[in-house]
This record gives sequence, C-alpha cells and structure tokens, in this order.
Amino acid sequence: MNKFRRILALSMAGCMSATALAGCTTDTGSGTSSTAPVVGESSVDTSSVKSIFFLNFKPEIADKYEAIAKQYKEEKGIEVQVKTAASGEYEKTLTSEMAKSEPPTIFQINGPVGYSNWKDYCADLKATKLYDMLSDKSLAVKDGEGIYGVPYAVEGYGIIYNNAVMTKYFGLDGAKAKSMDEINSFAKLKEVVEDMTAKKADLGIDGVFASTSLKSGDDWRWQTHLMNLPLFYEFNTGSGDPITNCLNSDLEFKYADNYKNIFDLYTDNSCTDKTLLGGKTVDESMAEFATGKCAMVQNGNWAWGQISGVDGNTVKEEDIKFLPIYTGVDGEDKQGLCVGTENYFSINSKVDAATQQASIDFLVWLFSSDYGKKAVTSDLGFIAPFTSFGENEKPTDPLAKEVLSWMEKEGYTSVKWTFAGIPSEEWKNGFGANLLQYAQGQKEWNDVVTEAKDSWKTEREAMAE
Repeated sequence: MNKFRRILALSMAGCMSATALAGCTTDTGSGTSSTAPVVGESSVDTSSVKSIFFLNFKPEIADKYEAIAKQYKEEKGIEVQVKTAASGEYEKTLTSEMAKSEPPTIFQINGPVGYSNWKDYCADLKATKLYDMLSDKSLAVKDGEGIYGVPYAVEGYGIIYNNAVMTKYFGLDGAKAKSMDEINSFAKLKEVVEDMTAKKADLGIDGVFASTSLKSGDDWRWQTHLMNLPLFYEFNTGSGDPITNCLNSDLEFKYADNYKNIFDLYTDNSCTDKTLLGGKTVDESMAEFATGKCAMVQNGNWAWGQISGVDGNTVKEEDIKFLPIYTGVDGEDKQGLCVGTENYFSINSKVDAATQQASIDFLVWLFSSDYGKKAVTSDLGFIAPFTSFGENEKPTDPLAKEVLSWMEKEGYTSVKWTFAGIPSEEWKNGFGANLLQYAQGQKEWNDVVTEAKDSWKTEREAMAE
C-alpha cells in the first residue's frame, strides 16, 4: 500500500506545484458569498435539497452512475440527476450546462489546466469530509491554501492483449517469441507483431491491433494518451517535475520518431486499412478486440466495461492482460504502464451552500458506504485513493488488477500522465486531425511534427494571456 501511495504522489506532485493561479471565487451570483462546507455531513442543513446534478465525463460508465443514483434516491431521498457528455465533448457540454438556470452541482476537471478554466466555479473543499478521506492529500488540485479538485480514481493504460491469442501464436512454428516475458522493447514488439500479421490466418484474427480510431472526437487515445510517451520522456529531465516542465515549456518533440514507431506499427498491422481510419470509433475498436478479431488494443483499465458488455464477446476475463507501450527509448525494458489521473471532482461554488453540502454528501456516501464502495470497485472499476477502502475492497475487474500488478512490480517505473500539461484541447484536436491526414497519406510526418510544435507555442502563449 505504501508503494501504491508513493507512486500516486509522484504521479501528481508536479501537477499540483504547477498551479500558481488566482484564488477561486465563491460569488453565488446573488451578491453573497458561499462559504465552504466543513467536515461532516451535518454541518450544513440540507433538508431543503431535493436534487443535485452530476455531469459525468465518461460515457462508457453512464449506466453505472444511473444505477448508483437510483440507489442513493432510495437510501437518502435525494435525486441525483446524471447527465453524460458525449465522447470528446465534455468541455463543450460543461460550458453549455453552466450557463443554464440549473447548472451541474458536481462536475469534473482534468487537473490544473481544467482548473484554470473553471476556477470561478470551484468551491473550496479543504474543510470537507471528502478531502479529509483522501489517502494522499498531495493528489488534490490546490491553489494557495484552498482545495478545488479532489481526485476520485487513479487509472492506467497501455496495450491490452488477449493472452489466448498470444499463447496460440507462441506455439506456432517460427514464432519470434515464446512468452510475453520476452516482449519488453519496441524492437521485440515490432518483430512479434509483424510475424503475427503474416500468420493472422493461422491465428484466426483480422489484424494484430484493433482499428486506430481517428474519427474526430474518438482520437483521444492517440492525440492525448499515446502522445503522453514522448511528452514524458522529453520533460522528465531529472530537474523539476515532468508535468511542471511540460506546462512551462515549448515542445521540441524530441521523441517524434518514437511516437511514429508505435503509431505506424498500430496502423500497419490493424483490422482496418489505414486510409479508412477516419471513420473508426473507439466503440468499434473495442468491439473488434472483444469479439476476437484482433490480439491487441491500446486503452486503459476503464475499457473492461466496454469489452465485457459487447454482444458476442469471446475474450475470457482471465485472458485480458496489459503490456506497456514501447516506443524504442533507452531503458524501456523497465518501463511500466502509463499511470495517473485526470479525474477530479469539483463542487459548483455558484449554487447555495445547502446544495453544495448535499453534493459533497453524495460523494462521501459513494466512497464510504458499503454499497458505494462495492459499486466503485466492481461497477465503475475505479482504483479509488481514499482511506475508506480496505485491502479487500480493491477493484475486481481484470484490467484494474493488471494496473495494480504493474504498479507493484519491483524495478519498474510507471510513466506519469504528463499530458496534463498539454496547453489546450485545440492543440489536441489539431494534432489528431494531422495524424489522420498522415495515416491517409495526405501529410508528411515532418509536417505533422512541425505543426505540432508551432501550434503548441501558439496555444501556450494564448493560455498565458
């Protein structure tokens, strides 16, 4: 447990130190100031509150939150209105909902960049029970003495693989490896993947990798998550924290060739021709993996619900494993998964104090009650960083177990979620669009790299204004 918390602390320490922003206003819009609720559910009278409003970030678990809301209504008599933003549309949806007469009372920010956009709507949570339950206080989004975002899940991502397919491959004549233990570098991964492509008929797959989803709004696995690898290696200089360095620096894209290594491997050995990837979605990609059409797919532990929920799913739970994303950097044989969080709950400071407290009460219940904790681990699949969870209350799904397993491996270093320092969604969207053009043969890789660096500088300067 100590190692787990130490990695979590490393995961976000620089992110928090980078937040040198102005204090969050608590103006309610009526000329009065809302004071932050204090620790304990009874500190503010919430008897008049009939409903609260939660704007959800993750479409893949929307139905789980609906079931949780129903249970809360039965237990506490308060309705939790759950609205879920479409994939890649959370900021747009949040902007729209905040402008309405009944805005979200619980919303999510993705770290210091998200906080800088929404600081005028973030209540100070320092004196709340929710923050008090946090196992490592350094994980929170801080501004001065205030706490404006409380993390609710640590997550990990990498290359998910179907061990049944891999075992079948290892048994073929001429296989380039005999076990997954041999695949600990990009060179070996490439050798194995290309050999599997040549033998895909024998393996009964359409491609080694699921389709690279480059449809606008579904390209976050590449313009954000895959981009994390070159960002981490460029900004993890040994001086300062990588997220802090990322936030405060221009992008040289020193590891652009490493990004190209793995991106080309995905698109050259997938279920779909690279010229057709502009129409592919994450759901389609995950369905390909779930139905056994491929052996591997890049995604995170949150994808278990997508895999297990697909009609015609053929992948057994015990065969779902994780492999780090190898790109060809020195020392990657000791690289773990990409681990961190961009999931922080914030409470709307513009609503009245009673509604703020009722919203906090719901979150406290979710992460401390028997029903809530079971739902968090079994249904939502979160690795929750709260002291209320005992050793026997950790996630039960195979991908969350894999994240914990990789985090606990001696001698391996998790890759911090450095993408928290990407200057804007605009940069991500532009990079994703250029990746599609590159995959379709409409743009040279050098041009993708140049535009990524130029856009980064432009967006950083705009953010600083």
